[in-house]
Amino acid sequence: MWKEFKAFALTGNLLDIAVGFVMGGAFAAVSGAFTGGIVAPLVGMLTGGVDLSKIKTVLKPAEIGADGKEIAAEVALQWGVFITSIIDFLIIAFVMFLIIRGVNKMKKAEPAGPPPPPPADIVLLTEIRDLLKK
Repeated sequence: MWKEFKAFALTGNLLDIAVGFVMGGAFAAVSGAFTGGIVAPLVGMLTGGVDLSKIKTVLKPAEIGADGKEIAAEVALQWGVFITSIIDFLIIAFVMFLIIRGVNKMKKAEPAGPPPPPPADIVLLTEIRDLLKK
């Protein structure tokens, strides 16, 4: 069982997936920083100073006790955070589209060359078939 697991774990495909997973996590962090640090301030500037991450619809305000401490937390739909996540997703999806498109173009660019000749038995059967037609 250990040998099977070792063979499975050390195959190229699994290692490629692991590297892709780690790079995807790192790219998600970069995309999040891009959205939060560049896109959100630009959107805020265009919308009059609105911070996307703070946009929400309060369903039930927080309850504050007589001593000033919060008794019950606020219930709110934080749809600004959701919009930011959608922007992150679209950025990542677009970059992945560009990568896959580039890889597919590279695959098509490789010269295919002439097809390999058919095996000898197929050639012989084709000759027999052609002779029988006459």
